[in-house]
Amino acid sequence: MISGSSSGSGAAAAANLCATAIGTETDGSVVSPSSLNCLVGIKPTVGLLSRTGIIPISHSQDTAGPMARTVRDAAVLLGAITGTDSEDKTTKESKGKSYTDYTKFLDPNGLKGAKIGVFRQYFGFLPQVDEVMEKALEVLKSKGAMLVDPVKIDGFGKYDENEMTVLLYELKADMEAYLKHRGSSTKMKSLKDLIEFNEKHAKEEMSYFKQELFLQAEKKGSLTDKEYLDALTNNHRLTCEEGIDAVIDKHNLDALVSPTDSPAWMTDLVDGDHFLGGSSQLAAIAGYPHITVPAGFVFGLPVGISFFGKAWSEPTLLKIAYGFEQATKVRKPPQFLPTVDLTI
Repeated sequence: MISGSSSGSGAAAAANLCATAIGTETDGSVVSPSSLNCLVGIKPTVGLLSRTGIIPISHSQDTAGPMARTVRDAAVLLGAITGTDSEDKTTKESKGKSYTDYTKFLDPNGLKGAKIGVFRQYFGFLPQVDEVMEKALEVLKSKGAMLVDPVKIDGFGKYDENEMTVLLYELKADMEAYLKHRGSSTKMKSLKDLIEFNEKHAKEEMSYFKQELFLQAEKKGSLTDKEYLDALTNNHRLTCEEGIDAVIDKHNLDALVSPTDSPAWMTDLVDGDHFLGGSSQLAAIAGYPHITVPAGFVFGLPVGISFFGKAWSEPTLLKIAYGFEQATKVRKPPQFLPTVDLTI
């Protein structure tokens, strides 16, 4: 969804918003494409803004968020879309914790005095990305940030299977609620209806990719099932109180830093995606904020640097992200090259 105006924010803000987009993320779908396309992406705390009308996967992880050319543009849009919504009860938690103007937190010297934990458990998936990150870490230090390197979460990765369990259960329940909200505008009333529609139109819809996740989700029970409740509880324990909260409290940090993603990869219609690694999962499962900023290039392809932290820490993350952006100004406009330059 492209936004082209800003209510009450003036012509300059409106002009900024013309160059922004709103993405939706369950786990990576704002920060990953932002990283791959040399953009700033903000995955907010779940509940900072309404999800009403967004096709769901998981109410415990889904959120919309800005994608923009600069941190300032993204901050302007974030302020324009925050707020409570009676149709999305999760937004009640944002009362007193959200702002209509996030640009006031942007400080070109925002790195000075910041204490940032280097989360190296998300490094190592591609040597060239690590090289970009090491240069970025030097920038952080040169601009006055104090780095705690490394920091570690003991339960890292132990939530992978639980995340999928939660997403399958919530997909089934949330999709039915979404379709009910659509009322008479659709004949579809359940995930089962969607599955049957897809099967009837398999030639048009599923020549390359099928609906395996829909089928797995349909086999799940209700949100009162022990399997679901245990997975959800374990997820939040491992990523929140024993995860992000624990490591930030232990070292008295303002944020954690890691590479956002690998450079853009080709999608193979036979073998699927060639995903090497990324850092979206921890903040996504926790429902915590995550900001990516352009950090450098690998063979001419953009890669981003991620800053993430506790719930409702968007002001601090924006301050840090803006400080890094202003110190580096990495972003280049797209060149639409026919292929990558392997000599770079």
